[in-house]
Amino acid sequence: MKPSGSRRREMATTYPDDCLQTLVNAWWVPHPELKLCRGALIWAFVPHVDQVPYTFTPIGRTDPTSHHQADVKVAPLSVNQALKQTQLPVAAMPLNKNEVWAAHRAKIRPCLVLSEECAKVEKKLTQGMPNHASAPTVLVAPYYGADKSAARAGYTQPFVDRIRHCEYPQYLWDKLPLEGSASESILRLDHVQPIGCHHSAYRVCDHKLSEEALEIVDTMLDWVIKGKLPDGHDILEFRKMMQEAFP
Repeated sequence: MKPSGSRRREMATTYPDDCLQTLVNAWWVPHPELKLCRGALIWAFVPHVDQVPYTFTPIGRTDPTSHHQADVKVAPLSVNQALKQTQLPVAAMPLNKNEVWAAHRAKIRPCLVLSEECAKVEKKLTQGMPNHASAPTVLVAPYYGADKSAARAGYTQPFVDRIRHCEYPQYLWDKLPLEGSASESILRLDHVQPIGCHHSAYRVCDHKLSEEALEIVDTMLDWVIKGKLPDGHDILEFRKMMQEAFP
């Protein structure tokens, strides 16, 4: 089923008692403006974050007379290896000095927007520069389906339970207000990444986080970055309660 930014679950999302969502009056709220903003739920292509990236290198031409097609070799890419640029000219695969082609599997996923769009730079200041040097971006964190299916590995139930009880700073359990999405989803705050602000790079959904919910996510992200939660925060009390209830 093709994801849609305007579809929502027919029934209101309900949460169990043992999750962070119970700390606020409303977690997801309607977002009819469909604006790219902090807290917005969007669809976007995001790459899988592998422990070791891959690269691909042209090794020969598919057609000896064509400079636009090539056979490529895919291999692990180590930061310690010497960069060897191919001498095979391929018009469709230009590289500058010290550049390589990095290969990633990617999938369209629900993502949470964590930053506002950056200020646009005046064109007169970027003349002659590549587009990536100044094109605006936003930071997003992707959601992964927790339940297993034929197309998804999912997470084990004991692991999901620990995530729901806020045992790890980098994971946040949730139920997304999207038709066709997994019944339970995991937000990976350690997978925060930029996406372009071009309208073809994302699709805004009709829900966003409430201000209270966004404050909790900000605190979780701060926990990921700094390694600790603020003294006296409600999340600390919640974790203590979960540890006592689910030893």
